[in-house]
Amino acid sequence: MAKTPFKYGALSAAIMAATSVSSFAQEGNDTQMLEEVVVTGIRQSLTNAMDIKRDASGVVDAISAEDIGKFPDTNLAESLQRVTGVSIDRSNNEGNQVTVRGFGPSFNLVTMNGRQMPNSNALLERGITRSFNFKELAAESVSRVEVYKTGKAAQPSGGIGATINVLTARPFDYDGFTAAGSLKGVMDTSNEVGDDITPEVSGMISHTFADGMFGALLSFSHAERDSRSERVGTQGWVPNHGSADTDAIDTNLNPERQHWAPYTFDMDVSDHSRERQNGQLVLQYAPNDDITATLDYVASRYEEEVAMNRTSFWFDNPNGTADSNGTVINPRNPNDELNFWAWDYYFNTENDSVGLNVDWQVNDTLNLAFDVHNSTSESQPDGAPSETIASLKNPRVDNVGQVDIGLDVEGDGVPSVFVDGSDLPGGDPFDPDNIVSDLFQERGYEITNEITQAQLDGTWENADNGALREIRFGLATTDYEVDTRRSQSFGLVDLDLSTLDLSFTPRGDFADEIDGSNDLFPLLVQYDAGQFLDLVQDQGAYFTDPGTFNSVTEETVAAYVAFDFETEFNDIPVSINTGVRMEETDVTASSIQNGIIALNYFNLEELRPVYAEDATVETLEGGYTRFLPNLDVKAEFSRDLVGRFSYSRTIARADISAMFPATQFGIARPGGPFTISQGNPNLLPYESENLDLSLEWYYGEGSYASVGYFKKYVENFIGSTTEDRILGDVNGQPLTDPSIDPHPDCPHPQGEPVDECLSDSDDPVITWEASTPGNQDDAEVSGWEINVQHMFDDTGFGVIANATMVDGDVNYDVYDFDSAFALTGLSDSANLIGFYEKDAFQVRLSYNWRDDFLLSIGQPQVATEPTFTEAYGQWDLNASYDITDSVSVFLEGLNITEETVRRHGRFSNQLVSAEQYGARYNIGIRAKF
Repeated sequence: MAKTPFKYGALSAAIMAATSVSSFAQEGNDTQMLEEVVVTGIRQSLTNAMDIKRDASGVVDAISAEDIGKFPDTNLAESLQRVTGVSIDRSNNEGNQVTVRGFGPSFNLVTMNGRQMPNSNALLERGITRSFNFKELAAESVSRVEVYKTGKAAQPSGGIGATINVLTARPFDYDGFTAAGSLKGVMDTSNEVGDDITPEVSGMISHTFADGMFGALLSFSHAERDSRSERVGTQGWVPNHGSADTDAIDTNLNPERQHWAPYTFDMDVSDHSRERQNGQLVLQYAPNDDITATLDYVASRYEEEVAMNRTSFWFDNPNGTADSNGTVINPRNPNDELNFWAWDYYFNTENDSVGLNVDWQVNDTLNLAFDVHNSTSESQPDGAPSETIASLKNPRVDNVGQVDIGLDVEGDGVPSVFVDGSDLPGGDPFDPDNIVSDLFQERGYEITNEITQAQLDGTWENADNGALREIRFGLATTDYEVDTRRSQSFGLVDLDLSTLDLSFTPRGDFADEIDGSNDLFPLLVQYDAGQFLDLVQDQGAYFTDPGTFNSVTEETVAAYVAFDFETEFNDIPVSINTGVRMEETDVTASSIQNGIIALNYFNLEELRPVYAEDATVETLEGGYTRFLPNLDVKAEFSRDLVGRFSYSRTIARADISAMFPATQFGIARPGGPFTISQGNPNLLPYESENLDLSLEWYYGEGSYASVGYFKKYVENFIGSTTEDRILGDVNGQPLTDPSIDPHPDCPHPQGEPVDECLSDSDDPVITWEASTPGNQDDAEVSGWEINVQHMFDDTGFGVIANATMVDGDVNYDVYDFDSAFALTGLSDSANLIGFYEKDAFQVRLSYNWRDDFLLSIGQPQVATEPTFTEAYGQWDLNASYDITDSVSVFLEGLNITEETVRRHGRFSNQLVSAEQYGARYNIGIRAKF
């Protein structure tokens, strides 16, 4: 079939936008001439998405723009959470990453116009994953998002939960000159420090020339947001920490009477300021009806600064009474101290992508599409650390604290704080005269992540009338290269604080907003981490870690072939898509790091490595080959009733940071513990065999109901393996512990690495607990997806209700105290959306709910303890009024009931965090021409 020119009306052709990108995005949609009929709005957007779902092979959901530059939500992740089976993670109460069918961000592949996009992250605690960060991408330039829940041979691999394809606008999507823009003010009710109203501005201008032969599109957006978040919680609940009265423990559930006490208790206030810029330039050229070339450049810039202050304490050796589960409900620690922290977070990410696509209709039966792109993501390109940390404390006398501390845990609420500083001069632990310096840290990743990808896709159409309608085939190469510098500097310091701007403010309504409690720390500390670091440098106490350089190169060659059949069975039209994809991946990982000369007995709580001046290189390799088949069968039992069966095999690759070969030090304290970690580039990918069954009833214009069942058999889950190791210094001699029978002058009062305090061959050899990721367990996940979308005839009213129920055979058993593996992210979810659209008025009210789920195995300071996120629901509101056909005003409200995000440890009364965010309102004006 000869290709026709791109002469589409504004968004009436939205479901065809993918045809100029790559052949896999064309699946189930034949290019055709459309009349220029401009149709917009909520109902049309939902109808377009429904048509994509109905026409596709396999299980596909989609979200379409409601108008030029108008996506359903200002954040793509927050739009995606409306899709059945999709849940989101939030960062500062903004959609961040997605979970699909219980599989978290690392298990889902996100592409833009069919291309894999790189990701970078600066925080050490998050590692370096492949998961896309949606908050870096503005929604205004997106025309549609497709969620492929079943695998296909023509799709790039990497998504076990789903492959999510983000489609951006093209000039040939529009006829002639088209322009749109919006201006809004963002009012975050939580803000206390920044501007009460911050701007968001976006625009797009597109034009076609020379009878549609040339087209150019330029889009941009700039967004600012100032906000505050408030938190209370702990840094983990530690098993058998301190001593406890265990008589009340139920030995039927906890026969060994294990107990858990908190590491810390914290009260935080964080002030956020972020800016995001997005831009896109697209040039298209169609010299004739058969060839279309598209050259595009996409850029994003994301910068965020966070100033956090924390009042807290650490339990060094608590005692108390355990409840029936083993939670210590009244931990007390005499002779301790309060800690007063300041944190400066700084995130700077720059993303750039340049791509060329050439689509050639060779003849009536053969179409070829060539696509190549180079995309980079750089985190901290200026080399700045992502975290600067400072700590103050109450003084100790002969290493004995003067403050008694404790908690009282009452049910599932926020614990009450107990502080007795009567032994301090004046009895006030918040008096600046009773505060001394403690420590400083600087840490973070500097990352360059680059993907170079080339793919050739072909489609052969059978001109005969046989059952075989199309054969699709293709070749692709993907080079994935990540270079990182990991830095982490830490030091205990004794400073003159007379010039530090230190103050305390009353807690105010902080506790009431989170839990209604009034029994927290009475005061919040306020000072600047940057000023503290200046004092460290000015007073000669600064210490710099030489840093570790890691790189991973992953080269994948892929080939696929797929067949489309159309036939009948007992007068039932049947469509079949089947194919297989072969991928061969080679991995090379290397690290550059300075060797260790010795360990320095730095202070009573730390052995610090003394590094050699020269660095050494270590290189490890790995690789694998996988065949990924798929079979999709669609039966149209009637005009309105569609049934589907799908089988596919999909893979997801390991996180990048899990493959770094460098040895990273964790804990080295006098007498132990001693921990290290090392990556493994020979990790095999997660592999999943997927079965899907669904029944869909399309009973009216824009209205349908569907029910689907899925089951996934997943292999090669990655877990942490541990072994005991002896580490050598730069001369190959075992590292030893200089704190055992130390020299009388050690630790040195100033912490200097004097020879007497360095480890030598006469000291006892250290046995390190080494943690390395490895492929371990298998799992099964199954679930149901139910969705109803109904338009109430011509009344203007409509409703969407959907629910997902997910279950797995590796749920976390809180009474299995040796459990080291479980599926994270598995949870039920539901959405209820009501809307009204008539004449010039639109309004939509949405409720999104996600049940409790296992967030991670490993709390911040405790590697083996679980963290659960409790059930969360959020109300959002969106309304607009069309002043004219071209101009409208709108109001958006997010989290309008100001919900609290809560997480707990092994049991519900082990609070990890309760975070309070304010509602956010956007008011603005939108225009199109």
